[in-house]
Amino acid sequence: MGDGRHSDATNTTDNGQYAVIVKDAAGFAPPPNLLDYEAVCDRFSWDAARAMLEGLPDGGRNIAYEAVDRHAAGGRGGHEALRLIAADGSRRSLSYAALRDASCRFAHALAALGVAPGERVFVLCGRVCELYVAVLGAFRAGCTVCPLFSAFGPEPIATRMELGDARVLVTTRALYRRKIAALRERLPGLRHVILTDGSTTEAEPDTHAWDGIVESQSADYVLHPTRPEDIALLHFTSGTTGRPKGALHAHEAVVTHHMTGHYALDLHAEDIFWCTADPGWVTGMSYGIIAPLTNGVTNVVVESEFDAATWYGVLERERVSVWYTAPTAIRMLMKLGTEALAGYDFSALRFLASVGEPLNPEAVVWSNAAFGMPFHDNWWQTETGGIMIANYCALDVKPGSMGRPLPGIDAAIVSRGEDGTVTVIEQADEEGELALRRGWPSMMRDYLNEHARYERCFEGEWYLTGDLARRDADGYYWFVGRADDVIKSAGHLIGPFEVESALMEHAAVAEAGVIGIPDAVAGEQVKAFVALKPGYTASRELNRALLGHARKRLGAAVAPKTIEFRDNLPKTRSGKIMRRLLKARELGLPEGDISTLESDEH
Repeated sequence: MGDGRHSDATNTTDNGQYAVIVKDAAGFAPPPNLLDYEAVCDRFSWDAARAMLEGLPDGGRNIAYEAVDRHAAGGRGGHEALRLIAADGSRRSLSYAALRDASCRFAHALAALGVAPGERVFVLCGRVCELYVAVLGAFRAGCTVCPLFSAFGPEPIATRMELGDARVLVTTRALYRRKIAALRERLPGLRHVILTDGSTTEAEPDTHAWDGIVESQSADYVLHPTRPEDIALLHFTSGTTGRPKGALHAHEAVVTHHMTGHYALDLHAEDIFWCTADPGWVTGMSYGIIAPLTNGVTNVVVESEFDAATWYGVLERERVSVWYTAPTAIRMLMKLGTEALAGYDFSALRFLASVGEPLNPEAVVWSNAAFGMPFHDNWWQTETGGIMIANYCALDVKPGSMGRPLPGIDAAIVSRGEDGTVTVIEQADEEGELALRRGWPSMMRDYLNEHARYERCFEGEWYLTGDLARRDADGYYWFVGRADDVIKSAGHLIGPFEVESALMEHAAVAEAGVIGIPDAVAGEQVKAFVALKPGYTASRELNRALLGHARKRLGAAVAPKTIEFRDNLPKTRSGKIMRRLLKARELGLPEGDISTLESDEH
């Protein structure tokens, strides 16, 4: 692995927890921002979190100001804000001052096109410089930003743009030709399309070239005086059935983005940070753009998609100190083994975090062996806008746990009565629904045009997440599954994640998805779908071995009764295994919204 420069290789407690690893003077190792968890939680207030930022005159708030302007005006204008690595290997760097100027030009371009504050600007790009400039420029102009994943097909793009009443679309020539041009008649409200790589001599019909409409504008722009509750972001998230939901977030959400970047990701101004999430998803927006910039770090942006050698090269060459990635990517790296890390120097790395779905305990164990430190899992949702529960730099990591609530976040395990009333479960290790007390700044303000659906997410002072979890005696939270994923078999409530984690401990298993299927006696039986690692072949013998492994690990009441091998499991673009799709196809039920499906098994 090269010179890791750690004072200790692994600090492991008797109960299997992983403690923080402190680097020596040869590496960048600032004191953790959250060193005393209990003390910080006791004295925390959201007013104090707001004071970590500057705000606008008369109580205003604007994400672009907090992300770039205050750094540029506060003596850090020359600090590198974005370090962009294109798919062809070329590089581009923007300081905070340069990013401010570029986003001002984009804001001027919107004004020149007659785009009014509050109108919606959609972005459909890969991880290219213009996307970051457009997002910040739209915030600056008081517009609402709606990111779209560039791998979406035309139909999910059209659906979201119709629901969101898109006025402006920022995209590339290739994406426009393949996915947008034929949709223009369906989108009468879409007045302007700006092509990031378009030139005035190569413009597509009915589009604007970036260099013609943006680059010619002035860098002197008076920030639109947005208020904290003005809507800044529209994030679409798939429902179990039917059309996607549009979660609306306000400029005030930046308070949570900044605070969680500070405490959960332990960001310091001298960090070099890399979040691998695409900005088309909420993680790529909240923690690929906003949180790193408000915390003043150098934000690494890699245009190319996953490739192990490329990613390891980026970590080494760019001297990444804080890395935030997804369990799917971690599992893909795990397939290659620790030998694939030979010869790389990861001595700059000091903190690893994971997001997107629960991180299997085996991945925490593997990362500790591979990098000399554990991945720190955390939990949140599109609706929460930011990290709510996390494992922290200075606290022990319990493999498989999503950690403890952020300061200012009041979490609980609750049960719902038949009349809809909510009761807090005080007993440790009792399973129930994870709930959060209303009031954090990044809490969604509504579902777009679906207020009744929004109201159903709350019961009194509690936001009901739909996730089942438990809290142990130390205050750590453990994910059990979605409320509609949990399997009830012979009176037992079985969390799919627990079964999947056990299966993944077997050397042959790359990925596992677990569902409940009807059973006349037990109510439901557990069925597992398994994708194997390279070098393993599906066979009756391996099936029996996996069943035996699961029974030994989990006990007969919890272990799967049947296992089916698949080449691939259906996943969303963000890497979550779609259990509901496995179940729908197994039982011949409606598949619901599959616009985020990465791979189809038909």
